[in-house]
Amino acid sequence: MAQNLVHVAPGITRQIVIDGEKLMQVRFTIQAGSKIPSHFHPHEQVPLVLQGRLLFVLEGKEHSLGPGDSLLCLANQAHSAVALEDTIVVDTFSPPREDFR
Repeated sequence: MAQNLVHVAPGITRQIVIDGEKLMQVRFTIQAGSKIPSHFHPHEQVPLVLQGRLLFVLEGKEHSLGPGDSLLCLANQAHSAVALEDTIVVDTFSPPREDFR
């Protein structure tokens, strides 16, 4: 069951959709032009774009993702993103993000 909506930054919200023992799914709603700065974490991450377009930069390589597109971001790989349109993306993390709970 979805949990409370969290305002992460201007134009970006997140909501935990699934919170399991070994994985977590989080829905992000990102307004066009909003940016997620470069960062890394010890979790594997798989973004799946449901709506809109997202420019996802993984280890310096740009990936243009649209509805139905995803990719694998391994643990500790630097990544960032910018929404090219109003975007909804579901990220799956393993292990779960304790910092999101």
